[in-house]
Amino acid sequence: MVHFLHPGLSPRTIVPPDAQKDDLGCGVAQEEASPYSLVNICLNVLVANLEKLCSERSDGTLCLPEHWSFPQELADQFVGVMTWQGKLTDRTASIFRGNQMKLKLVSIQKAKISTAAFIQAFCHHRLIELDATAVHTDLSIPDILHGLCSNSWIQQNLRCLLLDSASIPRNSRLLFFGQLTGLRILSVFSVCFHSEDLANVSQLPRLESLDISNTLVTNISALLTCKDRLRSLTMHYLKCLTMTKPQILAVIRELKCLLHLDISDHRQLKSDLAFHLLQQKDILPNIVSLDISGGSCITDEAVELFIQQRPAMQFVGLLATDAGYSEFFATAQDLRVAGGANMSQISEALSRYRNRSCFMKEALYRLFAETFATQVAMPAILKLVAIGMRNHPLDLPVQFTASACALNLTRQDLARGMPVRLLSEVTCLLFKALKNFPHYQQLQKNCLLSLTNSRILVDVPFDRFDAAKFVMRWLCKHENPKMQTMAVSITSILALQLSPEQTAQLKEELFMAVKELLAIVKQKTTENLDDVTFLFTLKALWNLTDESPAACKHVIENQGLAIFIQVLETFSESTIQSKVLGLLNNIAEVRELSSKLMTEDVVKHVSSLLHSKELEVSYLAAGIIAHLTSDKQPWISHDLQRRALLQDLYTTIQNWPSSSCKMTALVTYRSFKAFFPLLGNVSRPEVQLWALWAMYHVCSKNPSKYCKMLVEEEGLQLLCDIQKHSEADPQAQHIAASLLDDFRMHFMNYRRPPLC
Repeated sequence: MVHFLHPGLSPRTIVPPDAQKDDLGCGVAQEEASPYSLVNICLNVLVANLEKLCSERSDGTLCLPEHWSFPQELADQFVGVMTWQGKLTDRTASIFRGNQMKLKLVSIQKAKISTAAFIQAFCHHRLIELDATAVHTDLSIPDILHGLCSNSWIQQNLRCLLLDSASIPRNSRLLFFGQLTGLRILSVFSVCFHSEDLANVSQLPRLESLDISNTLVTNISALLTCKDRLRSLTMHYLKCLTMTKPQILAVIRELKCLLHLDISDHRQLKSDLAFHLLQQKDILPNIVSLDISGGSCITDEAVELFIQQRPAMQFVGLLATDAGYSEFFATAQDLRVAGGANMSQISEALSRYRNRSCFMKEALYRLFAETFATQVAMPAILKLVAIGMRNHPLDLPVQFTASACALNLTRQDLARGMPVRLLSEVTCLLFKALKNFPHYQQLQKNCLLSLTNSRILVDVPFDRFDAAKFVMRWLCKHENPKMQTMAVSITSILALQLSPEQTAQLKEELFMAVKELLAIVKQKTTENLDDVTFLFTLKALWNLTDESPAACKHVIENQGLAIFIQVLETFSESTIQSKVLGLLNNIAEVRELSSKLMTEDVVKHVSSLLHSKELEVSYLAAGIIAHLTSDKQPWISHDLQRRALLQDLYTTIQNWPSSSCKMTALVTYRSFKAFFPLLGNVSRPEVQLWALWAMYHVCSKNPSKYCKMLVEEEGLQLLCDIQKHSEADPQAQHIAASLLDDFRMHFMNYRRPPLC
């Protein structure tokens, strides 16, 4: 028994940023709130059951059934889903061998596959795009190039190749891209890519878009080779450049076909390249997109003049600069700005810089300040925060600032305006951050604060077992009273949501939590302080002990009974009495512990509260007496006392209402199994009567839940036995019959009809 509380190219292209940017806005809310597509659901099921559906080759790899065939678009999505879920391995990638699937657009981001598996699975297909961002070091860039170039069709037709953060062996020097003559888009962001490699790449006859950000390039003069075809150049954080500013600008001046240029840099480096670029009048005549975020000495006036001289411009990146704050940027039509001056600029920055931690943390910092007192739900912005967290899991500043922004965006009623799926994603990312940074206190506080939101705690799917472990550990840290209250209140609700098996697995956390909760109860009782922390603590103990023999044992071993007697003697409020009695009920249900309750103090207080005017209090006291007196053996030397208690129990039940009452809205059951030994005790109709009364009322209040429970736990036969038993108490038979009648009204929803 528990206390119930309501509380158009590749996925990432490197052409001008307008093509990169997701159209978020209200579309995010609609997408996140909508059901998953049928294709997505089917692919997820397929990936989850791949081992069952496939046969195994002699080498241990998987093979699809021979008659299976996938359309090209579906096959591409299938690879993507496997990659996203981390299921693309040497064993599983083998299903893409042969011709059952025809792949074109392949993403193997962060996959851990070998060179042999990559070549066998993908290099015979007619690929036009490959995203190998951050693939495991088992598959190096030279091996990828070798595999791709083994297919003459790919050599001529591969258009897009993304190799960001991929590895190059130390003994490898020059990268040979020259055979990929059809390549239009290449990204080698954060790769050991040298000036010699740039010279090789610049000779590709169709190259239009190039990203050499954070590489080892020291000289960009080789770009002059492709000046008549290069339309997009991204060279963010080119820290190894040895050229002078005039030399760099001289090269850029010759790139007259450029539509997009990114020379953004880390703010700390105080690069003034962008400042000098803005002074040039005869440069980049066709530019549409210019990113100079992080540059130093940049002013609104200089940027405005540059844009006015180039009216075709559609985007400018100004984050982490002193520009973007003038009226010009607020009124300019058809101009997007990634900056920090307002929500529009911050949103643009979060979207465009999702893969750059230096700018992501800057944008999140601005977002935190902007949303500190927001009263409008912004699911599109929260989605961008989630993307930042997911893309930079090991960056503490990003994770910490993102957690603070998530709190701002989901506080109180704002969470009700967020799709459940989005809230679930953010909550799971918060817990992932906790695992990556277990000793960072403020991050833990932010996570704890997020769980105080009833919308998240009750409605949103997340790993409640991990959450319970975290909250219980926090509870034992003896933090300030406010944080303690939050931890206790969260524990009281999470305890309801864990299965008995999960509660048993908590072990050390459960022991420490019960001990700490009892200490809080004792302290508050000594101080005669029945505040909100005290009430939440009693709820938490009630819910933690539900169907948890381990928790009940911890209560007994930590002098819990003496503490609760003190509570009953100190406070007379029915809300406190009911919580204590609910917990004692849970202990009474544990056969090996119930005898511990047969003390003079416990029996005295329980038998007294049996006559309470508050029905819930009387009901819970009756439950304890029913469980304690159901077994005659412990009462051998106190038989008269047992008989008196049973008579008192029987008389009390007669005075209860036979139907609707408010009490059942506050008590719920995970299982009826604790009632079954009482139902079978025909020789003790008092005990049997209490169990029947309890079952009848919860079934009448929530028939869809409890009628189903009767079937699943095979309790119908016990009711039938009582109804037919010649020596059963007439009132017990009447309630059993009423229960069966109620069930008959609902049995068509279930597979099995009543047994009698």
